[in-house]
Amino acid sequence: MSALCDPPGAASPPRPPPSAQELAQEVKAFLSGVDPAHGTKLSPQEHARCALLLLRSLPPARHAALQHLRGLFDEQVCAHLLARDNPGAPGAGNAALEEVVQEVQRVLAEFVRANPKAWAPVVSAWSIELMGQLSSKYAGRHGVPHAASLNELLQLWMSCKATRTLMDIYTQCLSAMIGGCPDACVDALLDTSVQHSPHFDWVVAHIGSSFPNTIISRVLSCGLKDFCAHGAAPGDLLFPGAGADKRVPKIASVVGILGHLASRHSGSIKQELLRMFHESLGPARDQHQKATVPFLLQLAVMSPALLGTVSAELVDSLKPPVLNQLHQHFAALPRDELDNMVSIVVHLICQTSAGAHRILHFLVNTAMPASVITAPGPPLHDGVREACDRVVQLLLLNLQKLVYNRGSPNAAEAPLPRPVPFLDALRPHVRELCVETLRLERKRFLWQHQLLALLAVYSAPHCATDALFHLLTLARAPDELALATQLYAVLSSCLTDLLPATVKTCVCQIHAGRLPDAQVAQLFRNLASVVQGDTGDGGPAMGTQLGAVLARHLHDLGQLLLHRDGDVAEAACLLLSVLPLPRAPAPAQLLGTVRAASHQFFLVLRRQNAANLGCSSRLLARLSAVSPAAAKAVLQQLVEGALRRGNAELFGACPEKTNPPEENGAGGAGVSLLDTNRRFTAAVNFSGGVWSVFHAGVIGRGLKAPPGRGERPPEELANNIQTFLSLLLRCSRGARPGESSGGIHPEAAKAVAAALVENVCPEAAGAELTWPPEEQARGTVERDLRICRRFRDHPLLFPLLRLVAAGRPALCYCSVLLRGLLASLMAHWEACRDNGTAGSPWHLQASCALVAAMAEGSLLPPVLGNMHELFPHLAPFEVHLLLLSLWEYLRENSPLPQKFTFQPERGLFRRDFSRDGDVGKHLAVLHSVLHKNIHRLGLLAGRFCP
Repeated sequence: MSALCDPPGAASPPRPPPSAQELAQEVKAFLSGVDPAHGTKLSPQEHARCALLLLRSLPPARHAALQHLRGLFDEQVCAHLLARDNPGAPGAGNAALEEVVQEVQRVLAEFVRANPKAWAPVVSAWSIELMGQLSSKYAGRHGVPHAASLNELLQLWMSCKATRTLMDIYTQCLSAMIGGCPDACVDALLDTSVQHSPHFDWVVAHIGSSFPNTIISRVLSCGLKDFCAHGAAPGDLLFPGAGADKRVPKIASVVGILGHLASRHSGSIKQELLRMFHESLGPARDQHQKATVPFLLQLAVMSPALLGTVSAELVDSLKPPVLNQLHQHFAALPRDELDNMVSIVVHLICQTSAGAHRILHFLVNTAMPASVITAPGPPLHDGVREACDRVVQLLLLNLQKLVYNRGSPNAAEAPLPRPVPFLDALRPHVRELCVETLRLERKRFLWQHQLLALLAVYSAPHCATDALFHLLTLARAPDELALATQLYAVLSSCLTDLLPATVKTCVCQIHAGRLPDAQVAQLFRNLASVVQGDTGDGGPAMGTQLGAVLARHLHDLGQLLLHRDGDVAEAACLLLSVLPLPRAPAPAQLLGTVRAASHQFFLVLRRQNAANLGCSSRLLARLSAVSPAAAKAVLQQLVEGALRRGNAELFGACPEKTNPPEENGAGGAGVSLLDTNRRFTAAVNFSGGVWSVFHAGVIGRGLKAPPGRGERPPEELANNIQTFLSLLLRCSRGARPGESSGGIHPEAAKAVAAALVENVCPEAAGAELTWPPEEQARGTVERDLRICRRFRDHPLLFPLLRLVAAGRPALCYCSVLLRGLLASLMAHWEACRDNGTAGSPWHLQASCALVAAMAEGSLLPPVLGNMHELFPHLAPFEVHLLLLSLWEYLRENSPLPQKFTFQPERGLFRRDFSRDGDVGKHLAVLHSVLHKNIHRLGLLAGRFCP
């Protein structure tokens, strides 16, 4: 009788077994539900106790007893939910059921405690399966939370006596088996999860939180065994939707359980997955371990969360020894299985976002051909490099299919395109990809360049503009810059407005100060190379379009001509000098660019850099060709800049005359008698010829020091003047390239003349052009002296005057300067007591240059215009007499533009002096001087016959 009291191998509970007659009566009562002694129907509590007695004493009735107890727990759950819906209803029946449930828990706990090896698998399977059935049965009942509300569902079921008891029973069984073999308990959990998920998820969450390490390791172990048991040999992998859950039923449950635990126990999951991976590569591995890698890949395919959890650390652990082990592990597999494996690896890489840049870096580094210089450590097998090379190529091919088959995201009726997590994760690493691509390392830069193109199309427009921006900024050689043009050639076929967006990005980055000065300069040089088509493939086509787009940002780029860093300013000048300037820019923007370009020209001229000087000159010439107004602005800015303090020294001006005067201090620096007289309103208008006050010095400090000309060599000064005049000529022809190709255009010369007057004598700007009578001329002595001083301090003024004279009749507009200069020279020669003109070299040179300029500008007839050839051979008083005769001629024949007529056949303005009357009366003094000096000037007499 005692042999029938317990299951096989079980120890009997500490109570006397019933007799055979008693046991028979209990079986009869259990089967009929009627008390044999009284003939009354058994209550649920009595029926349940009868089942417990049979469970203790009759092993063959164990399954029937447990099956009957299912109904008891079901009834208690139903009663609990009814009481929850109707809190005021009587709950006596529910209390009685809870008492029986508690007794069932006590009995089963005694069984498990007495013999866990025999009872724990049976009881755990029964309890976990019953929880799954109850969870599914009451899932749709009113008041039961949705399966997605895991916390609310867990709170509901753990407040129910029946389900809480079942959870405690299973927990006790699992605790009892942890030290031995808990696979049976975990198998039951997996089986139930397969059948009743997602309503069963609350059970998984609670058990997993109670035994995280055990559940994680055993769930993976049981899942691996089930994976192998259902014929999933290494390499026989399934993609999502191909029936993986049918062929390997438990794998979906494994994924679900680990997914529940990932939020709080991702570290343990990651550690366990890595442990399984590395153990599977060991030499002493069983059949299950050989399938570990395919099993882990299948988990990753079905769960992106698991893939993200382990991908970064897995890549870090793939050192050469591990990679060589992997190669040896899979070398014996058939070709189709290896292809399947590689396809799944590529699929997983495309679907991963965690550590995507690290994965890419690992792949391209491993796939690179072996270097001559070997790294320390074990060498990498060639098969590993070939495999990684194939993975990279397939990855790029797969990404290309995913990118170009996504459909148009702009169509309103089209669904949202499928995301590519790998490319999503690479978005913040565009700059790093560009830097690595520009290294031009054999195969590597080709792969990364192709990946950049795919990323740009996938994440357009931002990634496309960023990629082009970084390539244009970071390239330092033509072959590196060619990568930008090649990328544009690929992207331009599928992306519109790419160049405008890229240029806008460049301008915004520069003005926001996000780029170092060296990179800004490099960017401008690269843009200039692209515009000029010096970048190889794709350069000319991109350069034409890029130039037109950059021209829209003329004002933004023009501001950078004033950049504090000289390299940036020179690079901006280079870029602007090759751009096709807009035909009708805004006047304010054009004027700002002209001012900046003029300032840049003088800075470059100071540095004596021939290449940069050529760019600056070309930019100003092209700006002047935009319109006649632009040409006028360029000429005005150049003349004004050349006479400005600081720049004037480049052309031989006196430094002390061009520097700002010092403030009057204790040392008395900057004391001026004339300024002092003005402050006290003591200035006197001396109109009596040359009788004027000349400031010769400061009392107590002696005479004024003779003016110096700086430390620049004469060759440099002459070269600067020649460069400046050549630029003025180029800019004067810019607005009308088809006219006056042999010299300066009259309108341009007029603009230079106006600029001269405004800068030399601002108060006389706009004055009358007619020559004033002698009485009026005596009232401008002070102004005339200032004009003469300006011409003496600025050697550039006479060449400029000669330049204006070449554009007849523009010299007429310099009439006030001519009058002032001529009057001052006449006064000097009249007061000069030297025996010859050699004692006043500057005045002699100025007198010759003035007469030559007026002759060039057709203000004097040829007979009078040649008299400057006589000045070096005459006495000062004779020079004065000749200049006085010029003054008289100009007073009678004022230099007015109306006296010039245009000759279309020659394209020039000419003056007919025969209309001005007889010039002979103004030649009397000249002929007298010639006769007096006939012994020296006889050979020149023929040039002065009317």
